[in-house]
Amino acid sequence: MRKMRTWRECLIEQLADRESAIAYLQAILEDYQIYKSPSVVQRSLLTVVKAQGGIVELAKQVNMDPQVFSKMISNEDTPLIEALGIVLKALGYQLSIQPIKLDDPNLDEYTDVLKGQNASVHVMEN
Repeated sequence: MRKMRTWRECLIEQLADRESAIAYLQAILEDYQIYKSPSVVQRSLLTVVKAQGGIVELAKQVNMDPQVFSKMISNEDTPLIEALGIVLKALGYQLSIQPIKLDDPNLDEYTDVLKGQNASVHVMEN
């Protein structure tokens, strides 16, 4: 009989693929621009870290003590941009700013959030 898995277990398996992890984080960042939920971004970062080998492995990638790395990404007091930047660096990516396409169907939501500025955040490979 096949063992049932949780949704999170399936997600972690899928996010073991580096490109899938980056696409997932990209989607999370786009949602964050609209809904402003740092806790969702934080939980998503933790999920990606687990999928990509765990705290110890990613801490090695950024030359950081695993305990410090763990505390940094799981602490709600850590600035979100700092946590995101360190996890992306461990994955070999960085943040960048790019203009929003004017034909984007979500432009109304973006412009409400950005107050008319045509910019969005994207993850780019180093």
